[in-house]
Amino acid sequence: MSFMIEHQSGKFGGDEFSSSGAWSPPTSRANFCEEDYTISFYVAEFVNSLTNLAYVFFALRYMYGPGSRGILRPNLDFMSISLLGLGIGSFLFHASLRHTLEYVDELSMLVLTWSMLHATLVAAQPPSKTRAITVGLTAFYMSFLVYYVWSENIIYQVVGFTGSIVIIGLRTNYLVRWLKAFPKALAQDLTSRSRRSVLVGLFGYLLWNIELKYCDELRAIRAQVGLPWAWLFEFHGWWHIFTAISAKQFMSVAREMRELTPREKDE
Repeated sequence: MSFMIEHQSGKFGGDEFSSSGAWSPPTSRANFCEEDYTISFYVAEFVNSLTNLAYVFFALRYMYGPGSRGILRPNLDFMSISLLGLGIGSFLFHASLRHTLEYVDELSMLVLTWSMLHATLVAAQPPSKTRAITVGLTAFYMSFLVYYVWSENIIYQVVGFTGSIVIIGLRTNYLVRWLKAFPKALAQDLTSRSRRSVLVGLFGYLLWNIELKYCDELRAIRAQVGLPWAWLFEFHGWWHIFTAISAKQFMSVAREMRELTPREKDE
């Protein structure tokens, strides 16, 4: 847990152009390994900002995929909206490195887990319990978000995000393996896809760990290979891409579980 906190608050200062950008000087607690304002005067971390479009892409892909009724009538659910919000919020944060927008990024991550947790918890539940779960989660998360901003302690964001992921995993395992609500072939498919989404997310997190520990070495490699190949070694940007893929994959599983699991009836 302490390593995750260090991860969230890592700061790599002293970049040549960090004080001469449109949003300078950076005021965020975290400043990542990508050098500030080397590509654009208006974007602090160019690659870390641009890779957030992966979240936007997958959100819009669902919104305007099968079942969409035109540009003004997209498919909307809590998960797709939260994924879109994360992409926009994280883009703004990395583009500006402003403290206020850092909260937008962090809170967007919590809202994303909220949406996925809700989708898994309401699966198989009767309408009355679904409403109770929705109200309960809303009250809890809204209170938690307010308290986190008030406290300004990153530990709460880390605990909230990690705890939500653990509960999502346990609930998914219960629905697929213990409730036995699906045919065997479908259960195996859902299990396999869930595991792949976890592995993809963990691989992205591994890359972020590598960048955190070996920033100087990665910067030296980037300087040696030059643009555009240097962008391949912006590992925090790859974290965005792989977590977007992971979230998209799990959201597909969560939607199927929510739609296909037989609902209990109200007593």
